[in-house]
Amino acid sequence: MKNDHTLDYVHGYSAREAKRLHDQAGSVKQLIHSTSLYPPDSIVLEVGCGVGAQTLTLAKNCPETNFLSVDHAKDSLFSAQAIIKQNKISNVALLGANIFSLPIEEKCVDHVFVCHLLEHLFDPVKGLTTLRKHIKKGGSITVFEGDHGSCYFHPQTKDAVKVWNCLIEVQKQLGANSLIGRELFSLLRNSGFQNIRITPQMIYIDQTSQRLRESFVTKTIIPMVEGVKAQSLNLGLIDEQTWGKGIEDLHETRLTNNGVFCYTFFKGSAIL
Repeated sequence: MKNDHTLDYVHGYSAREAKRLHDQAGSVKQLIHSTSLYPPDSIVLEVGCGVGAQTLTLAKNCPETNFLSVDHAKDSLFSAQAIIKQNKISNVALLGANIFSLPIEEKCVDHVFVCHLLEHLFDPVKGLTTLRKHIKKGGSITVFEGDHGSCYFHPQTKDAVKVWNCLIEVQKQLGANSLIGRELFSLLRNSGFQNIRITPQMIYIDQTSQRLRESFVTKTIIPMVEGVKAQSLNLGLIDEQTWGKGIEDLHETRLTNNGVFCYTFFKGSAIL
């Protein structure tokens, strides 16, 4: 599982997970990319690009910017290549590599973009420090991470909370940190970055936002929780009956007219 301070992706690499990632990217596109605009001819290193869910938006928003998108998973890069080709994107180069041993020169990129990656590193400070050496003086980094501890929903039953906490605990036991959003400031500071700014990005959903409820709760959040069922049972975190009831209750947040779901992402930016 361990590989130079990285770990296996908690949610796996199934077709269902690839679809969930694209659904998630679409539902929170404005939160992530409203200020992710880069100058023409600059070079942006996107680390942990996965299936290209964020790459596509980055490339479309900045058609004159050059993106180097990196991931260590070959299957994910294959999917990213397909989506890039399908959308006739010409300003993205894909590279298979580990964040801790990137085969590129130091001080060679203008900006770095990192999304949903740090939570999957055993040593996020080392990851950020490694990335820092590849950024030109005066360049910037943008980091976007979630925080599962920020989540609340209604109706909120004890079984739904137990299921949600299984997601947090499974990731913790596998070496990931799903509460990392709250740590972005200290992580960036301890990695040597300056002019750090952290912006909480809350997503709130009720019956007045049906489209967002479908894309974020139905297609993103609940499948993410359901994806750790086997691990939760194997680790003895919950029993089958409680799991089933908890998932059923979690679905009520999207099915009932009074259902509410709220979650906070954290966007960090800094200058070298």
